[in-house]
Amino acid sequence: MRALLNTLYITTQGAYLQKDGESVLVKVEHEVRLRVPIHTLSGIVCFGNVGCSPPLMGFCAERQVGLSFLSEHGRFLARVEGETKGNVLLRREQYRIADSDAASTEMARGFLIGKLGNSRQILLRGSRERPDTAQSEALDHAAAYLAGQLKQVETKAGLDGLRGIEGDAARTYFEVFTHLVVSDAPAFAFNQRSRRPPLDPVNALLSFVYTLLTHDVRGALESVGLDSFVGFLHRDRPGRAGLALDLMEELRPFVADRLVLSLINRKQIREEHFRYGETGAVYLDDEGRKAVLTAYQAKKQEELSHPFLGEKLAIGLLPFVQAVLLARTIRKDLSTYPPFLPR
Repeated sequence: MRALLNTLYITTQGAYLQKDGESVLVKVEHEVRLRVPIHTLSGIVCFGNVGCSPPLMGFCAERQVGLSFLSEHGRFLARVEGETKGNVLLRREQYRIADSDAASTEMARGFLIGKLGNSRQILLRGSRERPDTAQSEALDHAAAYLAGQLKQVETKAGLDGLRGIEGDAARTYFEVFTHLVVSDAPAFAFNQRSRRPPLDPVNALLSFVYTLLTHDVRGALESVGLDSFVGFLHRDRPGRAGLALDLMEELRPFVADRLVLSLINRKQIREEHFRYGETGAVYLDDEGRKAVLTAYQAKKQEELSHPFLGEKLAIGLLPFVQAVLLARTIRKDLSTYPPFLPR
């Protein structure tokens, strides 16, 4: 099993990263603030005005350490990638499947089974923990609807049909998401999912953590030799990592949504951690981002028993494990893709 390595997050504005032997050096105003051996890292994520030397970019590419650049508020900007690794035959088979609607449908079916199953479990868990009868009933009703949609996913023909189910399920899920938030702070009232830009603190948290998860999923797919831009459920669009979005569907409820709810309900994130733009956009401030990054790293260290492999592993390895299972399915070592559905 692959070892879980660290991700280095740089949030200090004006920081500059450079190569120093076998280490990554972080300087702020020409003063060395951090030195990290490259072999301990799986990725580096830079927020905002953070510079990086060309030698370090090449070093990261050579050592397969993902180097991503995000805006100060967490919007993805760019990723430095080196030579494509892995078996070209695997990628060619991936492209063949993507070119076939029938084959893509079967692959997409697995991702949606994971997404709906994990979303339903979050709703049921929330229902058990809500003392308010009306909230509990609303969550149970939405969970029952997702159970019905799961049956539809197993038999529905065509990508358009599956996308319709996914859209309906997502609307149902987010319509009751506010009942999962126990904080009575007005700032954490949630009405609907808003993305670009996020229009309230809950959406700001969701978007930020989804971006972090996207970085990890892309790195996992590329590490096993798959093309993260050629998806099955999410079709080709310039600049969109379609396969990473596919694989994220089943992981977002368990990894990202649960983390966001925990941060709010345990008051690790508070109203004062957000900034409000003139256009209505809402973003995490410096302290808020640091709190989320710390919690995300801790979440990745937690262990669980993988339902398909029957082995204990860190949550941070889930993207890699599912990427391996996806690659094995594409190579036809597995008859169907086994989505992540924790017991």
